[in-house]
Amino acid sequence: MTSTLSPGPEPDHQRRTRAGVGYGFGAYAIWGLLPLYFVVLAPATPYEIVALRVLFSLAFCLLLLAVTRGLRQFVRVFRDGQAVAALSLAGVLIAGNWLLYTVATTTGHTLEASLGYFINPIVAILLGVVVLHEKLRPLQWAAIVVGVLAVLVMAVFYGAVPWLSLGLAFSFGFYGLVKSRLGSRYPALVTLTAETATITPLALVAVALLGANGQITLTSEGPGHFLLLLSAGVITAVPLLLFGAAASRLPLSTVGMIQYVAPIGQFILAVALFHEEMPPERWAGFGLVWVAVVLLLLDAVRAPRAPRLPRRPKPSPRA
Repeated sequence: MTSTLSPGPEPDHQRRTRAGVGYGFGAYAIWGLLPLYFVVLAPATPYEIVALRVLFSLAFCLLLLAVTRGLRQFVRVFRDGQAVAALSLAGVLIAGNWLLYTVATTTGHTLEASLGYFINPIVAILLGVVVLHEKLRPLQWAAIVVGVLAVLVMAVFYGAVPWLSLGLAFSFGFYGLVKSRLGSRYPALVTLTAETATITPLALVAVALLGANGQITLTSEGPGHFLLLLSAGVITAVPLLLFGAAASRLPLSTVGMIQYVAPIGQFILAVALFHEEMPPERWAGFGLVWVAVVLLLLDAVRAPRAPRLPRRPKPSPRA
């Protein structure tokens, strides 16, 4: 009589990795499809979209904090002057990034948004050198050189500096730098809520000015439009929470590789659905950027892994 051996249970680290990859792809897939969401919000202007996104994101995050019992930590952040200053700067940077992205995707420049997020890792590495005095490996230097060359090709041969792309890349790069300086003193949801709260006064002023000029569409375009704008809080917070779950389960290099899902999705939407122009000069610029991306991916694969510290023995249960 023969017996078949059934596979044993999947190890915990494999389950965590599998879940982390799923969370990561979920986050970046949502970010890659965001242009579709912003397009259907017409006739709302980018300023209204961003202002309401801030307000509804704050409301949704506060609700999540109440459910997860994180309101005490949220209040405690505002007693930390250094954290408040950092989060205020982070809030301004991410609001600027949202505005540039919304302008790009609602005015037929989704390709420039895609380019900005392809360039972003190169900018992040460059900021690490200039601001943090980090030392780069040869492939990282090569990626920076190729990335700069791509921008020059677009500026000279395409006839225009890709300001939207550079603005997106640098605003998000500096945002990441500020958040990295803050460290992990507070949970991701707490810092997201706090940085959103710091820019809420600006969002309220924007809504007031838009309302005074008759440019608020929240309640004037029917219930469908109202619900779409109302969902901005969920659409903002959910991918950030998925990203946080992925980052806590995966090595940084793996998260870095998954991040290209978003600009690839934006590029496909721009070319296949929005039919944005791709003359040879733009193909040349994108081609160089993709070469830089490949160099960064190769560097991430070849980079030496930090040795793992031995696990401490678990304490015995108390009687």
